[in-house]
Amino acid sequence: MPRTLPAAADPLRPAVPDRPDKDPFDIDLVFRLLREATAGLPKAAMFELRDRGHGTPFEQLVAALISARTRDETTTPVCLRLFARARTPEAMAAVPEPELVELLAGATFPEPKARDILALSRRIAEAGAVPDTMEGLQALRGVGPKIAALTLGVGFGRPAISVDIHVHRIVNRWGYVATTTPERTMQALAALLPQRYWIEINERLVPFGKAICTGMRPRCGTCLLLRQCRQVGVTRPG
Repeated sequence: MPRTLPAAADPLRPAVPDRPDKDPFDIDLVFRLLREATAGLPKAAMFELRDRGHGTPFEQLVAALISARTRDETTTPVCLRLFARARTPEAMAAVPEPELVELLAGATFPEPKARDILALSRRIAEAGAVPDTMEGLQALRGVGPKIAALTLGVGFGRPAISVDIHVHRIVNRWGYVATTTPERTMQALAALLPQRYWIEINERLVPFGKAICTGMRPRCGTCLLLRQCRQVGVTRPG
């Protein structure tokens, strides 16, 4: 009888049969290998901004909103330019909308993002603090689950799982979850992933997914995680 990975508490994730050429899946080992694999790679934008001194909940909220459908290589310089102009809700709310649109040049959808940033800045300035719950953050204009989770995780340092296309693709490729959308992946990971990795999973898998575990032709031949990964759906490894 074939061995299986440990059963998940979440019914979205069925047990995945082991393979004779693979080691038993060990999430602690996976994260140790991920840290080694991504040590020399460019950081995900939110973590790069945090490490440059822009780690407040408000800055992380604004940066996460800007990052939506925008590459990290663009998000970081746009945010640095914006934060040189305004770093608090009060200062941001005072920026004229046309100027804010100009500051967001390069990011996708600068006009609607400028309106969203102004609206949430005014609301936060009136309230006196950035909401510190998923529900409170998602009540702000333009804020969805991914933006809220990044704000909680990176800005507040509270356990929260942010799932983008890289996280979704890779954990399904590992065979760690079996889901069809990032939203369902977030639900499955919340039931399965040890909480100590909730923030770090996005920090590691974004650069890992860009450079190694890519969407097309993942570099399996040189990947440190090869014996842990079940390579689900991989037909043309590099």
